[in-house]
Amino acid sequence: MAAARRWIGRYHRSVLLLEFTIEPFHEGNPGSHVTAAVGAVEALGIAVEFGPFGSSCTVTQEQLAEVSGVIVGQAFANRATHVSLHAERVAGTGAQP
Repeated sequence: MAAARRWIGRYHRSVLLLEFTIEPFHEGNPGSHVTAAVGAVEALGIAVEFGPFGSSCTVTQEQLAEVSGVIVGQAFANRATHVSLHAERVAGTGAQP
C-alpha cells in the first residue's frame, strides 16, 4: 500500500503540458473566444504560449481541472464553436513509476 501511495504521489507532483485549440479560427484575429480563454488562464498566474494554430501552458496535476475548466468555459461563453484540449506529462518530471 505504501508503494502505491508513493507511485500515485509522483503523478500528483508531476507537470503536464496542456495544449489547446479554440475555433473558429480567424488568421491574424483570434477573437474574444480565444483571448478570453487565454486571459482567464493568465489570471490564474499561469503563463500561456500563444501560437498561430493553438496555445499551450504547463500546469501541475492539481491545476489541470481548474485550468481546463476556465479554457472551455471562457471559450464557449465567448461563442467558440469547438475546443480541443490535449494534456501530456512533461518528460523529466520524475513521474515514471
